[in-house]
Amino acid sequence: MSSVHVSTTINGDAVEYVCPVDETLLDSLRDRVGLTGAKEGCGTGDCGACSVSLDGQLVCSCLVLGVEAEGREVNTVEGMVQDGELHVLQSKFIEHAALQCGICTPGFLVAANALLERNPNPTVEEIRYGLAGNLCRCTGYDKIVRAVMDAGKEMRKKNKSKGKKR
Repeated sequence: MSSVHVSTTINGDAVEYVCPVDETLLDSLRDRVGLTGAKEGCGTGDCGACSVSLDGQLVCSCLVLGVEAEGREVNTVEGMVQDGELHVLQSKFIEHAALQCGICTPGFLVAANALLERNPNPTVEEIRYGLAGNLCRCTGYDKIVRAVMDAGKEMRKKNKSKGKKR
């Protein structure tokens, strides 16, 4: 099997790796780059545990080839932490106990972040729809929805206060 050299941007950093042409982006992230946040839950794109952002589009990294990241921008759950501080979504998931075993949590966080970037003030129905591609076997979705609602509210407050300072 031939391998390909890939140059990409992951979580804002230039990254290069070599991977077989048939290797998934999930496996490239985990095995070549050392980013183990995205998890393989199903391997068929049904559970969302491996969700990442590829050029701003939410994708299941188990369905994308590692070579497809060439020249593109990938954002993972690890990239949500800024300057050593948890992203507000991560804090709210902890505060609302919106996680249990943790397999699905990175995918939910990446999907929720993508949702809040598109729609900073979603309704409960919009959150449920926006997270419909992510499955959790351990907990009810109500805590997850509440965490996303609360995070959105806090993010709107921060953005509003930033706007007033300018």
